[in-house]
Amino acid sequence: MANFLHTPRLRIGEDNEEERRATWLELFYDLVFVVAVSQLAHNLKSDISPSGLWGFVVLFIPVWWSWIGTTFYANRFDSDDIGHRLLVGVQMLTAAAMAVNIHHGLSESAAGFALAYALGRAILVVQYVLAGIHIPAAKALTTHYAIGFAIAAVLWLLSAFLPAPWRFVLWGLGIIIDFATPLTAHKVQMGLLPHASHLPERFGLFTIIVLGEAIIAVVNGVSEHHWNILTAISGLFGLGIAFGLWWIYFDNLGGTPIEAAKVSGKVSIMNIWLYTHLPLVIGIAAAGVGVEEVILNQSKVALPDSQRWLICSAVALCLTAISILHNFGVIRYCKIRSRYRIIGAILLVAIAVFGEGLLPIAVITLVAVVVAVQVIQDLYQSRPSNRLIDPEF
Repeated sequence: MANFLHTPRLRIGEDNEEERRATWLELFYDLVFVVAVSQLAHNLKSDISPSGLWGFVVLFIPVWWSWIGTTFYANRFDSDDIGHRLLVGVQMLTAAAMAVNIHHGLSESAAGFALAYALGRAILVVQYVLAGIHIPAAKALTTHYAIGFAIAAVLWLLSAFLPAPWRFVLWGLGIIIDFATPLTAHKVQMGLLPHASHLPERFGLFTIIVLGEAIIAVVNGVSEHHWNILTAISGLFGLGIAFGLWWIYFDNLGGTPIEAAKVSGKVSIMNIWLYTHLPLVIGIAAAGVGVEEVILNQSKVALPDSQRWLICSAVALCLTAISILHNFGVIRYCKIRSRYRIIGAILLVAIAVFGEGLLPIAVITLVAVVVAVQVIQDLYQSRPSNRLIDPEF
């Protein structure tokens, strides 16, 4: 800790754009979200139905947005002093409280979940207000963010004291305002775009957190099931799916969305990158649950429709999100790879639609093959000879 007590400082701009890595405090903060994602996956596992999936998404969004809010603030204004550490500690408590209330987050624990989220947003508002006071150059941005996030926090706070369905109406309005706040800050963001290397690293770390949950799901599935050769093969293919998704995401992080926003003057490029990560991480987390359910099913009985749809649609969602990132150049710009991702997603939906009666091993094999083809295509296209003749590489 460089300073015992220090005011917020601007960490971006031409005079401050030094190379940055995730801090130890940020990595420690991420641990709370490891638990939160695990609880979300447990919720989905206990109710694999349209309503269960809907509840999973509804609760996932504020958990993810809590992480996004703290990460974006730290990216611009982080100062490693005792005040900042204590505020982050309180935010960790609110995130932990959200995780505690996830299990019945849409019923008896909904009020606790809403209060935890509202408190976390209130702490973020305090941080932005303090940054605006001490950094005049950022006053317009911090004021815009503080007002938007404060309105959303009040709605979430009020929702804790209302019955359903009005409680969830306020949740929806609160999330809309939360999401709209950065989207309506084009002018004030252009001069204060996030750090070009630090933020992509942070997004990658959250993606790793969710992929880690997929690995845990495979291990749990294999360890809880009666051991046989089909279980082992299913576990192998489950790991292969996670490994393949890791490969096609992290091997294509050649894009620089923040630099592209600076050059083009369009914050929309950065926003596409930001918001497309939501369906990506939702898909990865749901895919982990789907893999575990496939492994736990009786190997010689057809996989139930709900579980077949879960694993196929979850991986299809991941491929669709990565396709969008390719198409807009916020990861490696490549129309060919973008098309391959979409074709893979279509094939997975076809497996879900026409795969009734397939055994678990058949379903997970087909899904693994679709993901493996994406990796093989990337490897083929990355050959030096193909780079020279492929204008869309």
